[in-house]
Amino acid sequence: MLEEAGSRMTGYIIIAITILVFSAIAASKIFQARRRSKLLAQPLTRGQRFMLYEKVPLYRRLPEDLKDQLDGLIQIFLSEKTFFGCGGLEVTDEIKLIIAAQACILLLNRTTGIYPRLNTIYIYPQSYVVDAKHHDDFLVIEGKDVRVGESWQNGPVVLAWDSIANAAENSEHGHNVVLHEFAHQLDQEDGDINGVPMLDSLSSLETWSEVMENEYEKLRDIVSTRDHAVLDSYGATDPAEFFAVATEAFFENSWQMQSWCPRLYDEFEKYYKLDPASWK
Repeated sequence: MLEEAGSRMTGYIIIAITILVFSAIAASKIFQARRRSKLLAQPLTRGQRFMLYEKVPLYRRLPEDLKDQLDGLIQIFLSEKTFFGCGGLEVTDEIKLIIAAQACILLLNRTTGIYPRLNTIYIYPQSYVVDAKHHDDFLVIEGKDVRVGESWQNGPVVLAWDSIANAAENSEHGHNVVLHEFAHQLDQEDGDINGVPMLDSLSSLETWSEVMENEYEKLRDIVSTRDHAVLDSYGATDPAEFFAVATEAFFENSWQMQSWCPRLYDEFEKYYKLDPASWK
């Protein structure tokens, strides 16, 4: 009898703990939703908007209604993500704002968790060197890689500030490390980094897969013959890099991408729910 009573008591304790845990989670989500609602309604200051206008060419092209929407997303991003300077870099409010704005442009017009797997952004003053391993058939080659950005699954984003600043001064080149690395964050929200982000439906997935595979092979062929392409050659590395590179082109070289790769542009327009080629 004592053992039976003890077993029942243990069961009650487990149930009580479970209820407390789920109650805490529910309370946390309610608190987050309320806090986010307030932040979404909070506009940027005139000084912040002027800074983005000066420093982020893509921001200048945004229609006013999208700028208003972007304000709230930026407020949430700045409130919830932590920035760390590396290599002696002092992270200023300007640096945080410029990164947050470009990362949040990818979230406009969409229901999103605002990069739910991401907590931390590390920023180096310039390109940085990391230990790397490369596979060549059965060989594993160890060496050093020079990088301007990384995006880790369930981990941080790493960026080089000089690359971000250079992209602002040379936007016609179509390279944007913030868009690139945060596209990887979107890609891996479903647990895999494979060039297939979370889509609306199975039919969307079928069309997406067909178009992406065809365009990926086209880029690989173009790179092999060294012809000019609207997409950066790095996109021919693998499907995940293709998605990130195509995201850069979709926002930075939207007119060229729409003209040269219309089916690809259409798929990205449906996914991002934006039409950058129509922005003046």
